[in-house]
Amino acid sequence: MNITFFREYCLSKSGTSEDTPFDENTLCFKVGGKIFAIIDIDLFESVNLKCDPERAAELREKYRGIVPGYHMNKKHWNTVIFDGSVSDKLILELVDHSYDLILNSLPKKTRESILTP
Repeated sequence: MNITFFREYCLSKSGTSEDTPFDENTLCFKVGGKIFAIIDIDLFESVNLKCDPERAAELREKYRGIVPGYHMNKKHWNTVIFDGSVSDKLILELVDHSYDLILNSLPKKTRESILTP
């Protein structure tokens, strides 16, 4: 996993935008104006992703590289560390899960405008 692939993957999702609202090193990917992934541009050591609380707890128990979200609501966010303990395939599945959670939380009209080209 590298930052270029990760960024392109996130941006390939419908309605995704990116910005650096906190500082010049913290890149956020958003759908409908709401964050679904956060990475450090310089270090690219981990990603913060939203997660269903029950699944978040299960993942933390199973993978040493998945911990409660750094500087986030620990119930709803995980930090996935790129240390090799979590496969690239699972990381991308968790990006999809985070994106879907945020997308589905948007008002119906907003969601439909994102999904309808």
